[in-house]
Amino acid sequence: MEEPGVQAYAVLGLIARHGPMTPYELKARVEESVEPFWPIPHAQLYRIPARLAADGLLREETEEGGRRRRVFHLTAAGRDTLRRWLAGSGGPRIETRDPAQLKLFFADLGDPGDVVALAREQAALHRRWLADYRERRAALDPSDEVRLTSRARILKLGIMHEQAYAEFWEHLAEHPDDLDL
Repeated sequence: MEEPGVQAYAVLGLIARHGPMTPYELKARVEESVEPFWPIPHAQLYRIPARLAADGLLREETEEGGRRRRVFHLTAAGRDTLRRWLAGSGGPRIETRDPAQLKLFFADLGDPGDVVALAREQAALHRRWLADYRERRAALDPSDEVRLTSRARILKLGIMHEQAYAEFWEHLAEHPDDLDL
């Protein structure tokens, strides 16, 4: 068995946190939780659990009647694998694949007005994401102490990240020639 990828750890973590799930239920959990910072294509949410079951990290159960949904349960090996991953280092080098940053890198090859348009577009986008993170933070259930801490932390990181990006792009839109950003 090869080491699971990060998307597989997300699936293991969601099933560990929320209990047995179908791929469709996983899709809903991804959308409400990790998608803003770790999107997983929906098709992968049907492939990953089956692969994890083949590796013994999940147990697959198929409903007898009705739609014969496939429900995936975390195994002891899956829980151990998740715990080892959580205890390990942060992993490989961070990969940021932001088309706006790539455009900004090559901006000198285009029209100067393109930088301002890009900056305005990105500032608005990051302000929307900032608002989304703040809404998610405000909606946290204070009675769910176990999840509150981890969710509050990741939302604080998201808020600070989006705040910095929005401020950068807003400044660039207003001062495109300022090299002391």
